[in-house]
Amino acid sequence: MVLVIGGVKIEEVPHDSRALYHIAPHLKESGSLFAAALPKHLGPMGLLYVSQREFVACSPHDKNINIVATDGCTTCITIIFRHPTSGAVAFAHVEPVCVDGISAMLSRLQDLSAGYFDQGPVHMHIYGSFSDNRGYGEELLYSVLHYVHKEPYEIDLVAACVGVVNTVQRGDIPWPIVYGVGINIKTGEIFPATVLDKGPDIPLRNARLITGTHALLEVYDYVSGLLRIGPFHYQPIRSAEIMLQQPDEFLLQHLTSSPEVEAAYVVGEIKAAIKHVQDHPFPEITIFPDNRPRYYRKDENGHWVFVRLDPFRFDHLR
Repeated sequence: MVLVIGGVKIEEVPHDSRALYHIAPHLKESGSLFAAALPKHLGPMGLLYVSQREFVACSPHDKNINIVATDGCTTCITIIFRHPTSGAVAFAHVEPVCVDGISAMLSRLQDLSAGYFDQGPVHMHIYGSFSDNRGYGEELLYSVLHYVHKEPYEIDLVAACVGVVNTVQRGDIPWPIVYGVGINIKTGEIFPATVLDKGPDIPLRNARLITGTHALLEVYDYVSGLLRIGPFHYQPIRSAEIMLQQPDEFLLQHLTSSPEVEAAYVVGEIKAAIKHVQDHPFPEITIFPDNRPRYYRKDENGHWVFVRLDPFRFDHLR
């Protein structure tokens, strides 16, 4: 199939955001309105946080989750696929090395929309990927659209706040406008977001970004309603102690794609991830014994609580 924009099946994928908005001015208008909206501040109640190189899939009937959200999106792209009939959602924070994870997202959406999936195109919403001076954001935008264009589904791009629409110039430096995005899976409302509670194992999850796998990792089991982290591997950082002694600017320059405009909390998260790898250089032994994931369930206050599962009773969990 092909990518649909404004009800028209396109023959050639737009090479950047300017080309996209040239053929779809309605997306530029709606994207500008999205960029101008104030972000909602999200606490833990009903929230499922998606970190970089992660995705989740869930239905509007989920009893544990109301909101799915991410943040820290500069040159990366937040992708939301939503089926207009079933209301099922697949949500990801994507960077260049994991674009091929889009196939897994759509497969999960198809599973959640059984009996409805062929009733109309899948709706696609994209946010982030600002127009940085290095061109990383625009390159990723093209990669994502090109990959979707090759998928065996009809996908309708219905919202895009990316590239030039998601960029503001401050002096000589372009800055992203929208850093975080959330969706209410019950209503389908999508909005700019500031996440106040990211949930468990953030240093572990970020460690994978520094020396771990490039795969887009699914982190929620929609059958059981459990957050599922891992198992995954990352390489030890032999120079961890030296890295932790470096200035913040050094870490930003070498471990982020947009060092001039990263959110204030990013350096702290990088240091916590490096410290985690230093303390747990072999996650297969200390974090994921017997190759078991780490599972969490929501408690009555909305916080994720670690649970130990009997692998013989919960072997259905993916």
